[in-house]
Amino acid sequence: MSADLHRQRVLKFLEVFYSGDIEGALARCTDDIDFLANAPVDILPHMGHRHGKEAMREMWTTVNARYSEMRYEAPILVAEGDKVATHIRVLFRKRSNDRVMQFDIAAFYTLRDGRIAEIREIIDTFDLVQQVLERDVTAVLTGGEPDGI
Repeated sequence: MSADLHRQRVLKFLEVFYSGDIEGALARCTDDIDFLANAPVDILPHMGHRHGKEAMREMWTTVNARYSEMRYEAPILVAEGDKVATHIRVLFRKRSNDRVMQFDIAAFYTLRDGRIAEIREIIDTFDLVQQVLERDVTAVLTGGEPDGI
């Protein structure tokens, strides 16, 4: 029963977060929320490690400032006990030029007392960096020809 309830809580969190409602998303998190997404933070400052609601608010404010539209699909969501794992297909529209970025996230949530206490995200950051920079990073690194991202 609690696994299904946790599944619904994560789905509601995703709905609220991707609608741009930062305070609504924070209301679904514990005060000591812990977030980790390994990424090059010089290029993706809204990634990395964050702890606590204020750090999450700052990170999500950066996300909302950079992207005018955020959409998601969660084709896979599995819950067991206080853990929820999901595959999220994300589409972000860049404010700077309206370009749409599309990437996948494997996200793992731990819930405590009905709220999200921990979020761990695994992303193909190489692909994401290419989309953010709008450059063929492989060509830059190898000296080859760009493939026209």
